[in-house]
Amino acid sequence: MRLILASASPRRLDLLARIGVTPDEVAPADIDESVPKAELPKAHALRLAEEKAAAVAARFPNDLVLAADTVVAVGRRILPKVEDEATLRACMTLLSGRRHRVMTGVALVWPGGRHSRVVETMIAMKRLSAQEVDFYAAHGEWRGKAGGYALQGYGEVYVRHIAGSYSNVVGLPLAETRHLLKSAGYPLA
Repeated sequence: MRLILASASPRRLDLLARIGVTPDEVAPADIDESVPKAELPKAHALRLAEEKAAAVAARFPNDLVLAADTVVAVGRRILPKVEDEATLRACMTLLSGRRHRVMTGVALVWPGGRHSRVVETMIAMKRLSAQEVDFYAAHGEWRGKAGGYALQGYGEVYVRHIAGSYSNVVGLPLAETRHLLKSAGYPLA
């Protein structure tokens, strides 16, 4: 059975390679990722992962389809994928000196089966000075990142504590993904 990754994320490809998995094809899902009013972060991450998997599985009905969606949340508030500096500064101000959660929904669909789950990691961000926010804004790695920072990049220096899966924060919880793949019969050592 072929494995289709329903994501264009280079980070997810890199993470899969760490567990010896190379998808046969990369086919990003084209779905509406807006947040319905009152949808909680965990439910949002799971719903998007499942919708992405289902959308791509409709195009590849005989294959194994892996999809994921990562959200950053402060309380019930879901932070956006940051595309501009003003949004970055708003996110960094909100995250400064606070705890937040990173949740990734992972969904796997194959002929006759489906599994999904959400993995949550708690992160405590240090209090950020205006100079640190300015430096990070000039750095540029934040573009397209949920919540505006990359734990696998320079953003890591702002994190004072992490409880849970590091790979989850990068975009794909490896232990849980490996378990889902094995449970679906994907050949892994």
